[in-house]
Amino acid sequence: MNFYSLNNPSEKVSFKEATIKGQAPDRGLYFPEHIPVLSDDFIKNIDTNSREEVAFQVIQPYTDGSLPEDELYRIIAETINFDFPLVKVTDRISSLELFHGPTLAFKDVGARFMSRCLGYFVKDNDQPVTVLVATSGDTGGAVANGFHGVEGVNVVILYPSGKVSSVQELQLTTLGKNITALEVNGSFDDCQQMVKEAFADTALNQELFLTSANSINVARWLPQQFYYFFAWQQWEDKDHPPVISVPSGNFGNICAGLLAHRSGLPVQHFIAACNANAVVPAYLQTGEYTPRQAIATLSNAMDVGNPSNFVRVLEIFDREFHSLKKVLTSYSISDEQTKETLRDVYAKSHYLTDPHGAVGYRALNTYLTTQDTAQPGSPSIAPGQKGIFLETAHPVKFYDTVEPVIGEPIPLPAAVSAILGKEKQSKKIDAQYSQLKDFLLSR
Repeated sequence: MNFYSLNNPSEKVSFKEATIKGQAPDRGLYFPEHIPVLSDDFIKNIDTNSREEVAFQVIQPYTDGSLPEDELYRIIAETINFDFPLVKVTDRISSLELFHGPTLAFKDVGARFMSRCLGYFVKDNDQPVTVLVATSGDTGGAVANGFHGVEGVNVVILYPSGKVSSVQELQLTTLGKNITALEVNGSFDDCQQMVKEAFADTALNQELFLTSANSINVARWLPQQFYYFFAWQQWEDKDHPPVISVPSGNFGNICAGLLAHRSGLPVQHFIAACNANAVVPAYLQTGEYTPRQAIATLSNAMDVGNPSNFVRVLEIFDREFHSLKKVLTSYSISDEQTKETLRDVYAKSHYLTDPHGAVGYRALNTYLTTQDTAQPGSPSIAPGQKGIFLETAHPVKFYDTVEPVIGEPIPLPAAVSAILGKEKQSKKIDAQYSQLKDFLLSR
């Protein structure tokens, strides 16, 4: 399998090269030259397979030619060695819990998969690799944990000062060793732009061996398909596929879900659940894509005003607006609606979401209600549907937001208790690429 730059389809590289480069030299994101289609038998009998076998069948076509099958299977087994339970919240809505990994967030899967792939690809290199990553919250901790102590790899994480939760900040600033955190006086979009400038800087790349661990990297993006297949394994009503609501910021996760759907995964409809950063909801209403300055919200990991992966979403649908609208709906959920949903779901269903999960639940419930009450006879209306929202992080990661809403403390998992009280280690810089470049060259 080769991958091409979305800025230049003639620029093709292997999975190994795409993983190491992160981003194409022309600043384009890499995209697979074809989308593999899984067999009907595989989809029909998916619950007879182990999670490892399902993940292997899903990802192997993309890594073919770059990873031996036994090595790929080892990487998968280490990547997904925790649970992904589908939990019923109401009669019509279930939660796919993606927070049972080491940093209590869905990004553990992509970070663990990529770190192991990259470690295999560069094991014989003389020059150390610098992994450069921007985070709006959970990516930083997942990448830091995934790469911590990996020989020959240094990780530099850029995060917006004051715009990540206290637990998220501790997860990405307290590991030390080969992990460095840069606290940027700006937004996530600023951090992301600085990372992109670094990869486009020819002189810098001649001095350093740079790669990215953001979801722009195919080794971070592609394994996120696993969640959706694990959900289908556990879905009881195989005759009626679910509607799936995905809390969406940089759009890597939902893009992976849409890719899985194109590969044959049964899904009734997708919902991109956004907070006040409503670039995609506006696009699906007007057909005009207009990036905006990011707005700070309670669901901070989704505070993205120019989602990088949306160009991949468009590519999946051959940039056909009407084809995309048939499969994807998007809602913007306010902070007040987020708190209201978090409080109501906990009170009525005894299920505690984090702010991002609350956005996903609210958007899903809105869609299902709309389907139930819309004008009968429309071919797009299907009342009585059921759905899944992705619970992307453990509520404790946002205890300073969640606890005042529910009026009680959240029990602390061991992974959080271990870092509370630790002193963060970060270097503050302004949102200027020159300062990032100076820092990288001084190391």
